[in-house]
Amino acid sequence: MIVSSAFAGKTYAVLGLARSGLATVETLVASGARVVAWDSREEARGQVEGKAELGDPMEIDLSGFDGIVVSPGVPLNRHPIAMRAKIAGVPVIGDIELFALARPTLPPHKVVGITGTNGKSTTTALIHHIIEQAGYPTVMGGNIGLPILSQPPLEPNLHGVGIYVLELSSYQIDLTHSLDCDVAVLLNITPDHLDRYDGFEGYVASKARLFAMQSAEYDAVFAADDASTREIAEKEWRRRGDKPKWHIVHAADIDPATQLTWPALQGPHNAQNAAVAIAVAKALGIDEPTIANALASYASLPHRMQAVGTRNGVLYVNDSKATNAASTAPALAAWPAKDGKPRIHWILGGVAKSDNLDECVPHFANVAHAYTIGEAGHMFADLLRPAMAVDDSEMLSAAVRRAARIAQPGDVVLLSPACASFDQFRDFEARGDAFAAAVAALE
Repeated sequence: MIVSSAFAGKTYAVLGLARSGLATVETLVASGARVVAWDSREEARGQVEGKAELGDPMEIDLSGFDGIVVSPGVPLNRHPIAMRAKIAGVPVIGDIELFALARPTLPPHKVVGITGTNGKSTTTALIHHIIEQAGYPTVMGGNIGLPILSQPPLEPNLHGVGIYVLELSSYQIDLTHSLDCDVAVLLNITPDHLDRYDGFEGYVASKARLFAMQSAEYDAVFAADDASTREIAEKEWRRRGDKPKWHIVHAADIDPATQLTWPALQGPHNAQNAAVAIAVAKALGIDEPTIANALASYASLPHRMQAVGTRNGVLYVNDSKATNAASTAPALAAWPAKDGKPRIHWILGGVAKSDNLDECVPHFANVAHAYTIGEAGHMFADLLRPAMAVDDSEMLSAAVRRAARIAQPGDVVLLSPACASFDQFRDFEARGDAFAAAVAALE
């Protein structure tokens, strides 16, 4: 747990007591802050009773508070806490901002911050893996792994610094005001989470703030394969004048033959992820042989192009983290048709984020059969039937069984839903676990 004198004698309200909220309470209390915590669930409040005061920030007097710490899941464009905090003159922040405020009191370290619409988790884990292989003390945090405040401060070894690697969603960036990353990364931007922003432009502006917070002399890495990322890169180039340490990369920078030697990094989307990770590692001073060995030894994260088993010559792949069409498209591209025969049996559906699958259309020729599930199942089945055979399966377990009956040796049964999971599952992890269990149950 991070304990910092930066919070001593200050007063914070913590709204929401899930994992990051609990870690926030623990850190602030241990650091000598006064904490008033609240959650609508009584059992959640019970976890902090006796450690912090209990009080709803929507009801208590906020005068003199130094901040209201909320979960990234709180929609600031709709939740009344935003206006109440504004009237009281109290900043609404997240746990990443608390980490940023604590940094001057921590042992020598660097921070790598990674954002983008798709590929954040894989790229974060890959960068962490390379840094680990290079012998630096390092942890992952932010939108991946354990809350950053719950992890012990990094103690430098012979390298002289520890390195924090943070996956940062736009929601987390919205709640952060002073995170000055030593290396800041933007992977890509495609329409997502538009219910939280004033159109696509508002979403792009949220991503750009990661670089606006960064000192001009620090490293910035842009995977400039889309127009919005290029626009932010050009704006930052102008802002930084003659100082920038600039790294512009593209998926095409990766040699396809070399990529074949990285088992967990197949597909064009992983070429982009790898190009970014290589640029970050070089910016940190890591040598090329270490980088090459780490790319070859990297193992994929659960629910992200994760091979969960082979049955009768058919590979089953869990890509449950693909919650929009743009993140599913690379998975469909990863297994092209062989000898003119499409090989993918595609399971998709859930809570749709749009009424189309436009980003996936270029790869429809790779799909032998689709199996639609969940709330969006009927809509997607109607959309796909002109292009491929479709089974409107409704339930994930049924889709796995039907795909297993149809798939031939050499084929791939791919769960890449292009949808959120909340119609049938708690989250994308639960959906991926259900897929793996259904595969394990096949005879």
